[in-house]
Amino acid sequence: MSEKEKKVLEETEESPLVPVAMQIIMHAGDARLRITDALKSAKQFDFKRADEEMKEAKHEITLAHNCQTEIIQDEASGISYGFSLLFAHAQDTMMTINSEVRMAYEIIDVLKLINEKIS
Repeated sequence: MSEKEKKVLEETEESPLVPVAMQIIMHAGDARLRITDALKSAKQFDFKRADEEMKEAKHEITLAHNCQTEIIQDEASGISYGFSLLFAHAQDTMMTINSEVRMAYEIIDVLKLINEKIS
């Protein structure tokens, strides 16, 4: 391993963004799992369960967002972080799943309307 590769590896291992990125990815992933379960429940017209799962999904994506917000506030107050591909991936993952949360709410609402029409 070259000196340059060692330096990059050391910087990555020491980066305070790595644990934050992992927290964002973990919470966003948990939100996605809850969304999947909510949609499965909604397709079976079990809206009570779907709403419970969506509440958990919203909680998890909020936790992910809070992790990101701390880093943004740090940077706004003058703390500088180097670029982290893992953190960029975490942000991308969080925003994608945040969109999934919003769309899942809409899909569940449509299924509720359908259920009302056929009942």
